[in-house]
Amino acid sequence: MPRYEYRCRTCGDTFELSRPMAESSAPADCPAGHTDTVKLLSTVAVGGSASAPAPAPRAGGGGGGGCCGGGCCG
Repeated sequence: MPRYEYRCRTCGDTFELSRPMAESSAPADCPAGHTDTVKLLSTVAVGGSASAPAPAPRAGGGGGGGCCGGGCCG
């Protein structure tokens, strides 16, 4: 189940809640009982392993999906 981070506007504390994605925008009370909270944007970790090195960028630039790099500019 995803974890969402919230900040209480009343006391300033931050806290996390595990809840289904369908309830991600539902109001959340802070642990101190305050109701004026806001959901924070979180960074997302995607797959991979902490010990695996990131692939090195290719030398020479090369085209790809961008305009002018993919030949769409004439």
